Amino acid sequence: MAERCGADAPDRGVLADVSRLRSLQRVCVGAEPDEAFDRFASLVKRLLGVPVALVSLVDAERQFFPGQVGLEEPWSAKRETPLSHSFCQHVVIEGSPKVFPDARIYAQVRDNLAIPDLGVVAYAGVPLTDADGRTLGSLCAIDTKPRAWTAAEVAILTDLAEACSSELRLRISRDLAEEARRHAESAHDQLAMLAELTEAFASTLDVEAGMRMLARGVTPRLADWCLVTLVDTDGSVRHVSAAHRDPGSAADVERFGSMMMGGLGARSAVLAVQRSGQPVRRDGETADMLLARTTNPEMAAIAERLGYSSFVIVPVTAPVTRRVLGSITLVNGPGRAAFSEADERTAVDIARRAGLAVDNSRMYRRQRHVAEVLQHSMLTELPAIPGVELHARYLPAQDGAAVGGDWYDAFAQPDGSVMLAVGDVSGHDIEAAATMGQLRNLVRGDAYGRDDEPGPLLTQLDRAVRGLRVPAAATAVLARVRRNDAGYDVTFANAGHPPPLLLRPDGTVEVWWETPEPLLGVVPRLERTTHRRAVPAGSLLLLYTDGLVETPRQVLDEGIGRIVEMLRRHAALPGDELSTRLVEAADRRADDIAFLLIRLL
Repeated sequence: MAERCGADAPDRGVLADVSRLRSLQRVCVGAEPDEAFDRFASLVKRLLGVPVALVSLVDAERQFFPGQVGLEEPWSAKRETPLSHSFCQHVVIEGSPKVFPDARIYAQVRDNLAIPDLGVVAYAGVPLTDADGRTLGSLCAIDTKPRAWTAAEVAILTDLAEACSSELRLRISRDLAEEARRHAESAHDQLAMLAELTEAFASTLDVEAGMRMLARGVTPRLADWCLVTLVDTDGSVRHVSAAHRDPGSAADVERFGSMMMGGLGARSAVLAVQRSGQPVRRDGETADMLLARTTNPEMAAIAERLGYSSFVIVPVTAPVTRRVLGSITLVNGPGRAAFSEADERTAVDIARRAGLAVDNSRMYRRQRHVAEVLQHSMLTELPAIPGVELHARYLPAQDGAAVGGDWYDAFAQPDGSVMLAVGDVSGHDIEAAATMGQLRNLVRGDAYGRDDEPGPLLTQLDRAVRGLRVPAAATAVLARVRRNDAGYDVTFANAGHPPPLLLRPDGTVEVWWETPEPLLGVVPRLERTTHRRAVPAGSLLLLYTDGLVETPRQVLDEGIGRIVEMLRRHAALPGDELSTRLVEAADRRADDIAFLLIRLL
């Protein structure tokens, strides 16, 4: 990554930008510890192996660290420095990552007081941004000696910075929502409706479902009929939700909404609002006036039947970027009073909440995508092994961060045997996924090339977890498969994990219950037990996490019984199809699912 060679003074204009500082203020953190941001700093330290990691936010005069790990006193207690000690200001000013293998030789920072006072030598920082792309600070990794940062390390830091930015944006959105709530409280006559709409938005991340609830919620309390439009980035209408106070007019109002997808003329008030981002309120309207603003004469005829005398149109905008996402159109017929300024203010307030709901849904999808990419990057690509057919599935819990600690692994040993592992680290967040990655790598690194049985290998893993202070409470089952003249010899060890299942060629299913042993990393244990089974060729072995068999409505034994019956009923299916059936049969609302399906040919 190229660095500037000049030693120009930093551009203070960027740091003092009013919009950026307002966004920074909305994060509602200061130079005090914040649990979520401290966790991000800990993840950077653990994944990159650096002594110091910071979540650094930069205002016009200083940088402060709501998340930090590794700083020495007095900086650890202060959690802030003046800009004379800031590398992160350059990330903010340039809006791009900064990487210094040895800061002492770079003209841009070699005179920075962070080098002598904080011991900063190697630095890698990635921008933390708000939803509008303004850089608020940096997620950075620091070493006290020269370090050649690898592309993989910068990629990890970038992924974590995106997740950390999502946390910042969510806090900004919460602050905006609180501001909207305070404003709504002044409109006492509409408070009940606003509260109901807020609850409706909070109950779903489906944007179109939320807009349908909005249209029904304001009709008839605020208007005779309502149209909620959502637009694409090019301004074209992509969705319209419609509602009318008279159920008998439902077909007409739906038809009117569908024609809005392509029937709005150049003089359309809806398009004018979406272009300007400003509300429009009119009364004394007639169907003939509408006819002049549309390309479809049928729309004017339908509007006359629905009742068309006055309207107010307000933009739905993103809370931070102010990008127009759509609009809300409220219409009254001749039998109802025209809309007032108070009605317009209420409509603007509703649109603000709708914009927040749409933006939250977008940010949730983005954060979920980042989490899923991170999770799947940590999962193993199954090897091709002669005589062994491997299939695996991982599905995150449907609630939460879409990432967790369930994992699987399979690899061939030099002696031809096959190692199989499935585990479950407690938690459904990025920290659980990072810990899962550490455990999986410990298993691989310790087991590969050794002929030890699974019991001693899990014993060593337990020692490593405690000795290296890996913050893990995990279950796991580790198995070794060897071919012999009679079929296969399978040895396994189980640390608090659900029992493996074996479907034999004759259709019987064995549940390999053994005396329970404690979870990894919980209590010291001298030795783990190795169990042995003789397995005929043609058998099917299933290793899985508890998400496959446990539900709020079933105990473990009942869930295992359900999977046993699935294996019996679908034993003849190909491995991929059988894996799909197992997933479909599982209730995966509250927990992750991971499993390995091994067919021994």
